[in-house]
Amino acid sequence: MKSYNVAILGATGAVGQTMIKVLEERNFPINEIRFLASERSAGKEVEYMGVKYKVEAVSEDSFKGIDIALFSAGGERSKKWAPIAASKGAVVIDNSSAFRMDPDVPLVVPEVNPEDVKWHKGIIANPNCSTIQMVVALYPIHKVKKIKRIIVATYQAVSGAGATAIADLENETKAVMEGRYYYPQALPHHIAFNVIPRIDNFEPNGYTKEEMKMINETRKIMHEPDIKVSPTCVRVPVYVGHSEAVTIETQLPITAEEAREILMKAPGVIVEDDPINNVYPVPIEVAGKDDVFVGRIRKDAGFENGLSMWIVGDNLRKGAATNAVQIAELLIKYELI
Repeated sequence: MKSYNVAILGATGAVGQTMIKVLEERNFPINEIRFLASERSAGKEVEYMGVKYKVEAVSEDSFKGIDIALFSAGGERSKKWAPIAASKGAVVIDNSSAFRMDPDVPLVVPEVNPEDVKWHKGIIANPNCSTIQMVVALYPIHKVKKIKRIIVATYQAVSGAGATAIADLENETKAVMEGRYYYPQALPHHIAFNVIPRIDNFEPNGYTKEEMKMINETRKIMHEPDIKVSPTCVRVPVYVGHSEAVTIETQLPITAEEAREILMKAPGVIVEDDPINNVYPVPIEVAGKDDVFVGRIRKDAGFENGLSMWIVGDNLRKGAATNAVQIAELLIKYELI
């Protein structure tokens, strides 16, 4: 089997570390691997397949001879380094929001629009974590019954806001239990024993940037520019795993039984739906897994052709790292590198 030269930019971060694990677990065909980060993280050690590597400070020379570059370094770094990496011959799979809505850049979820990788021009965008798990669950239904409207409330883990937010949850929880006060470092309010109905900054229309990502990215991935999407994104005191309460309205009538049958055959979806026996997905049990889990599938009481469900996924894996590696696997499958 042919093997490839791979670089990971942002190798010391939570998503970068998860990318390393996923590459190992999926036995990705690697010839040479390079671990890149900012100068601040250069010199740190990471481990891949039992071997320790020094993290290098990213530079223009970092991408010479690289076939696939997995980016998880934030939007500004992606804007700077992705075009450079592509100019050196690498295909960049970028986890930031920098290129997602660029009409010349595919935005790919392999279970939904794998063919879009074929028209890349050196950069492929990895969607937002909340969008990924939602479209994996909804697209199989859309193909059969045509979804007109999506209303979603998310319950997003602190790991989606980075290492400092994880520390906020841990430190605040300890402080509350010990009767002390802790000043949050990453989030606009305390997250321990609380929920925050804001993720990212607010836009003039009253939605946050995170919510607008879900609207615009869903339309692009599903190739449905007119589908109506109304999200409310909420940060909750969970370490790993985003949950979503989703209601859809379809053009054709659909029953809960039909939806279960569709989803049980859908790629990347696991149905856990026996609420009487307390069987439904919860983030603590989904963490560490790559599939999207769906439960509480029921006829919605508010729409004639309405359906409601509960969707849970690991935001660091399927919501970021695993989806990126799956895109890299598509490049191999379609012989694009």
